[in-house]
Amino acid sequence: MSTTTRSGTGRPGGPVQRQLRPTAKVLPEHARAHNRALVLGHLFHEGPSSRADIARSTGLTRVTVSDLVAALLAEDLVAELGVRSEARVGKPATLVGLRADDHHVVTLDLTDDDTVHGAVMTLVGEVVRRERVPTGGATGEAALALVEDVARRLVAAAARPVVGVGISSPGVIDDAGRVVEAPNRGWYDVPLASRLSAALGVPVHVANDANTRALGEYTYGGADPSTMIVTVGQGVGAGLLVDGALVRGRGHAAGEIGHVTVVDDDTPGEAPQPCACGRAGCLETVLSAPALRRRTAGLAPEDADAALASVGRTLGRCLAPVVSALNLAEVLLSGPDELLDGPLREAATTMLRDRTMPVIGHDLRLRMATLDEDAALAGAAVLVLSGQLGIT
Repeated sequence: MSTTTRSGTGRPGGPVQRQLRPTAKVLPEHARAHNRALVLGHLFHEGPSSRADIARSTGLTRVTVSDLVAALLAEDLVAELGVRSEARVGKPATLVGLRADDHHVVTLDLTDDDTVHGAVMTLVGEVVRRERVPTGGATGEAALALVEDVARRLVAAAARPVVGVGISSPGVIDDAGRVVEAPNRGWYDVPLASRLSAALGVPVHVANDANTRALGEYTYGGADPSTMIVTVGQGVGAGLLVDGALVRGRGHAAGEIGHVTVVDDDTPGEAPQPCACGRAGCLETVLSAPALRRRTAGLAPEDADAALASVGRTLGRCLAPVVSALNLAEVLLSGPDELLDGPLREAATTMLRDRTMPVIGHDLRLRMATLDEDAALAGAAVLVLSGQLGIT
């Protein structure tokens, strides 16, 4: 068992200051749930506060806040923490805070082709237990059974009530947590969330791995509100945030840049390689971690650097239209540092700036993500916080 402490470094477990811009219209019948989420969101992002503090921050009346806090106290989601020391005349305010350590979230990251990464986390992202289970190359039904087994063990190991399970999965995932397609896993039209929820007896939320990394980096890692997080592993995907809102797309496939064709029969010095999606020459066939390792295997250091820089230029050409169309502030790379953070990243940055207007490219940042392997786990926890508690 391993634990983390709050350090104020922007990693899970530190101060939580970022929240997604809401995009859904609030209807009258949702008012109480919406107001409850406002109170929980304030405590999540701002920490212990008085009822008057919450009322000022949320715009709710003090009567409404007091009523909601009373209900949350009864649910054991918040606790009274004593009075605030104040020099002002009058009755000191009683602080209330989120009982973050008294509830757990189970998270799984399925990005790695070789290992299922899992964790039990508190409501503010502190890891209290980790699991790493080899996949043995399992795909299809065998991979589903493995994921269910790991999730079941983590739920059983949680020492506090489990609010829900969040899963970061490769592939195209719809709003119901159904895997529309994940070619590298052999999953097509798999109702992953509903299947696991029925098996585990707790709510399960599933989203694309690149999207969950975007949520994790934005919530805990200090990513800009307009950013793209490119995830490089067995495949390649991207999560997109524009003005603080996660972009999902019409078919839930926003960010699937891994399957943009970048190599064809006319590409100098390259031959299109088959891709798991059934086509050939996709970005994934040159930028995925296995593809990069094959490309650099056995080369002298300077030749390996040149090979990585070549892929970086390809990535820059692929990203330039997206960065320009959305006027993004930064692009984050998430994956093996030894492959990405060097000639590849530098070449991609140069190509991006060369192929975009100065007003867009001049201050554009292309950097490595900050949360490493915990980004997807932290983002999966955000899925549960949003889905179960309304915290964004």
